[in-house]
Amino acid sequence: MSASKHGEANSASGDEVFYNLSIDKVLEKFDVSSQGLTDKEATDRLAKYGKNAIEEAKKVSRLAKFLSNFVHLFAILLWIGGVLAFISKTPEIGYAIFAVIFINAFFSYWQEYKAEKATEALKKMLPAKARVLRSGEQKEILAEELVPGDIMLLSEGDNISADGRVIEQFELATNNSTLTGESEPVKRTSDPILDEKISPTEAPNLVFAGTSVAAGSGRAVVTATGMKTEFGKIAKLTQTVVSEKSPLQIQMQRITKLVAILAVGMGIGFFFIGRSAGLALDASFVFAVGIIVANVPEGLLPTVTLGLAMGVQRMAKRHALIKKLSSVETLGSTTVICTDKTGTLTQNEMTVQKIWIQGKNITVTGAGYEPKGEFLIDGKPIDQQTHQFLTLLARSASFCNSAKLLSPKDENGWRVLGDPTEAALLVAARKLGFDYDQEMIASPRIYELPFESKRKRMSTIHAEQGKMVAYVKGAPKEVLDLCTKIVSSEGIKEITDKDRQAIINQNDQFARSALRVLAIAYRDLPKMSDYKVETVEKDLVFIGLVAMMDPPRREVTQAVKQCATSGIRVIMITGDYGLTAESIARRIGIVKKGVRIVTGAELDGMDDSKLSEIIYGGDVIFARVAPEHKMRVVSVLKDHGEVVAVTGDGVNDAPALKKADIGVAMGIAGTDVAKEAADMILTDDNFASIVHAVEEGRAVYDNIRRFVTYIFASNIPEIVPFILMVIFKLPLPLTVMQILAIDLGTDMLPALALGTEKPEPEIMNRPPRPAKERLLNLPLLIKAYFFLGPLEAAAAMAAFFYAFASHGIGASGVVAMGKQPVAVYQQNIVYLQATTMAHMTIMSTQIGNGYANRTKRSSIFQVGFFSNRFYVVGVISEILLGFVLVYFPLFQKWFGEVALSLKDWLFIFAWSPVVLVADELRKYFVRRLNLK
Repeated sequence: MSASKHGEANSASGDEVFYNLSIDKVLEKFDVSSQGLTDKEATDRLAKYGKNAIEEAKKVSRLAKFLSNFVHLFAILLWIGGVLAFISKTPEIGYAIFAVIFINAFFSYWQEYKAEKATEALKKMLPAKARVLRSGEQKEILAEELVPGDIMLLSEGDNISADGRVIEQFELATNNSTLTGESEPVKRTSDPILDEKISPTEAPNLVFAGTSVAAGSGRAVVTATGMKTEFGKIAKLTQTVVSEKSPLQIQMQRITKLVAILAVGMGIGFFFIGRSAGLALDASFVFAVGIIVANVPEGLLPTVTLGLAMGVQRMAKRHALIKKLSSVETLGSTTVICTDKTGTLTQNEMTVQKIWIQGKNITVTGAGYEPKGEFLIDGKPIDQQTHQFLTLLARSASFCNSAKLLSPKDENGWRVLGDPTEAALLVAARKLGFDYDQEMIASPRIYELPFESKRKRMSTIHAEQGKMVAYVKGAPKEVLDLCTKIVSSEGIKEITDKDRQAIINQNDQFARSALRVLAIAYRDLPKMSDYKVETVEKDLVFIGLVAMMDPPRREVTQAVKQCATSGIRVIMITGDYGLTAESIARRIGIVKKGVRIVTGAELDGMDDSKLSEIIYGGDVIFARVAPEHKMRVVSVLKDHGEVVAVTGDGVNDAPALKKADIGVAMGIAGTDVAKEAADMILTDDNFASIVHAVEEGRAVYDNIRRFVTYIFASNIPEIVPFILMVIFKLPLPLTVMQILAIDLGTDMLPALALGTEKPEPEIMNRPPRPAKERLLNLPLLIKAYFFLGPLEAAAAMAAFFYAFASHGIGASGVVAMGKQPVAVYQQNIVYLQATTMAHMTIMSTQIGNGYANRTKRSSIFQVGFFSNRFYVVGVISEILLGFVLVYFPLFQKWFGEVALSLKDWLFIFAWSPVVLVADELRKYFVRRLNLK
């Protein structure tokens, strides 16, 4: 097309209206035929007009993000500590604290930057797609590649990715709430609108980017893309960046405030204790600064970010994309999973295996989407008459169909575009020799009554030899209720009660074999001016039943078994037939013996108390239900305090997905609306991936607790020496510089490495964590403050006294030294060796503490000492840094260290396994007594 012509259309899209043009004029305006653009035309237009994307608002600058790390509460405390150090005339401590602030700021910024990059990478793993007609063929492209003139194909549940003029519609309705605020679906038309007083957003023949298809299907010519769309104009005016904090991050803020108050309170308290004990003013200041710094877990906030980001990345590798970090925490508390059947528990690779027509059971051979197979009765080929009736069934099933069977163009073989169930019908028809493309030319589709979850059926109307014929497919019961005639060996006859019972019995027989069953019917339509469900779908002629197999996924049985072990209940909620659902549920272990099958009709007739009684009264399956029923089940479960994950793929599943604690959408079969409403998207549509995500969610929370326990335990050996100094008049057993060297030197990398720990083997063998359980719970505080911490403090003080004893100085001599001025005994080589040994022993016990915290209940020997390579690197760096402090003269001077002998190091590192073995014994008794 000419550049000037196209440029006029696109540039006018913001001001010029298209609702008053006929379909032919719209096509002419954008120089496109009813077959769509060619690939070359689309490529040229994309190069000229750019991608169909909303320009992002200006984000917070990297400099501003970096500077924010200098003003959070922990940083402020350290600034205060540094200032106090200068006031107390210990500038080396002040400089060290300020250095710590900068190191922590750089590290926190780097972690945040990596987390952002990881999130951006995850978004690219599931890009928005759009279906278009190009050169007469349906194609799925990236939504950002849509160009003006493209013909969009719209179906229920699709997000609309560009503004467009409707040129064909079948009961098409859109949800325009993102533009208008009105959530009620609005009917669309393809007719021109001559009223010039209405605004474009009110025109019923236009669709808009950012809205979605609520019902029906249709086609629309793209009239505007990107920032030229109505949505783009609004976005340009109102774009803002909203940073949402997760519940865990909110809890961490509370912990930060609590720790800050305790640190400052203890610092002030110990300042006065020091003064009352006779310490000089400057020594008391140093004492207070030491207490404050010892209690500030500087790496806590970046570790939370790191732990969540690592968990999200691990989930992505296991086919679960997390849309927001809060979902990671909630997953670990999941108590109930409400799951669909088709595609989630099953493979969603349908193959027609049985057909029932004229009272005959026909077996269809072959598997997958390759159209090769035979039609057999009792192992013998079908006769000519049966073939004729099967052709009628194949015609009806193929015409009443929205899928497309794609012939192999490469080694990937036969593929489908659309619903696998409908694709299976196309494959079966092709096996019979039915030429869909030629027949559709001879009998074009005039109108469509799309599938609706409430009706459980779909109809298409075709022009055939001067008459109109409706073809209908859907759930057997719903279709059978509308039939007044049946295809028989004698021809078309009135359907009898005996016929109906035979059909129901056959349907039940198929269902018990875990086959999914559809009924096929048709009707020669009388003349009518408008095609509506009420006028078309009645007086149908029943043709037959088609039964297809969708086998359970291989991983699902083990995943369901794992749920039972983990204290997670699995409830199947499906629109499928009850017996089919029960057969699959038994095969994979969701139900065992007796089971109650509750239908949607039954749900409508019971109140919530009765529903609760059924849910908690034993195994239950919800079958033949509509999406609103799913939402009701979720609501009742949540009212009982359950943390519910629910799966969904349809547009009507969106309310249930939003209502659930964790909404899980299908990445392959799911509609755009379902994905938008969900918290998590399964890229493989596999139930087992939900269980993997729960496992990772539990691991993330455990990892943050590991870090907190590790850091809090190290605070005790940092605080206790100061307390003993005051009580027993000892020389200062640990300097403030050495505390800083521990907190933001030797401890930093191992602590962060604990945030990357993989789920431990027994993590799914324990019940879900209560959703309201606090991060700082009693078991954590007991382990940190009354077990590991005191053990480390005892080791540090033992090393302190060991240094004096190795020089023949007893306890009385140590006390005598403590009575000397600080400036005097800090020059004593024996004292320097004692503080160096105390410092290095804390480092050594922290290695044991880290290994102890790598598991919650399991033995470290079970997971392996080297399974977390990040922690191994952290330990190595910890030891190397310790050697640098002890043997490099410059650092010796700054941190008050002296060189140690091999004998000293043997004493120091002997404490590392002591801490680990002590905790191994504790875990052993925890496992034996089945404690938390």
